[in-house]
Amino acid sequence: MKQSIFFATIILSIGFVSCTSQKNNSTIKKVKKMEISNKEKVISLLKSIETGAQEPINYINPNKYVQHNLGVADGLAGFGALLQQLPPNSAKVNTVRAFQDGDFVFTHTDYNFFGPKIGFDVFRFENNKIVEHWDNLQEKPTSLNPSNHTMTDGTTEVIDLEKTAINKTLVKNFVEDILVYGKMDKLQDYFDDDKYIQHNPKIADGLSGLGKALEYMASQGVIMKYDKVHHVLGEGNFVLVMSEGSFDNNHTSFYDLFRVENGKIAEHWDVIETIAAKESWKNENGKF
Repeated sequence: MKQSIFFATIILSIGFVSCTSQKNNSTIKKVKKMEISNKEKVISLLKSIETGAQEPINYINPNKYVQHNLGVADGLAGFGALLQQLPPNSAKVNTVRAFQDGDFVFTHTDYNFFGPKIGFDVFRFENNKIVEHWDNLQEKPTSLNPSNHTMTDGTTEVIDLEKTAINKTLVKNFVEDILVYGKMDKLQDYFDDDKYIQHNPKIADGLSGLGKALEYMASQGVIMKYDKVHHVLGEGNFVLVMSEGSFDNNHTSFYDLFRVENGKIAEHWDVIETIAAKESWKNENGKF
């Protein structure tokens, strides 16, 4: 009899532990479902500029937020001060593309932010909190480019995740070979003949369109020069390159987003911003 009670107690105990374990596993699964990715956090934070939602602010580390937008002061205080300057109900935010590369999330966004703009934003995370931010903004054109593209339309699907590193190397080599060092004899190596979709507001599709634009700028005495690549970020078939140089004799920040297809550059978006004179900076972190 005692032995039967003993075994019954063990069986009940096992059943209780199993039940408790199932409940705990269920709770863990629910918590995991409630967690959102860093990419989703960034999209929510940017959208909050339009909606005024308060929760996304919690995605920023309140003790460390390094700001590289030279018109904004460091930290949450600087971010808050910027938002307070916006005219009521004026902001619109449509994030068209979002990507993640390790601790970095980068986005491509159509803004109405102190006027219509197209922008790239880059956020760095530590322990799932945003600790650093870079961006590049350009006034949104009122018309389509010569090939009837906007600065944001085109492919958005991220594929070829296993090729991220290869694609980053390809694009970095292109920017350095062609745009930094001017090795134009290598240009054809990076493209599939003339198949190249261009979203720059002034340039038509194809290498032929790029060539015509460069010839026209040269005839007008306008020089575009890349001096240094600072950051290369990528996810699958998309790669963002953040570079420094000059455009029309102005110190300039170039953000170029490329889509790679079958080992060749197939599509390009960019945002070009003049870097403000240092005496006007509201932080000391530099553009890059």
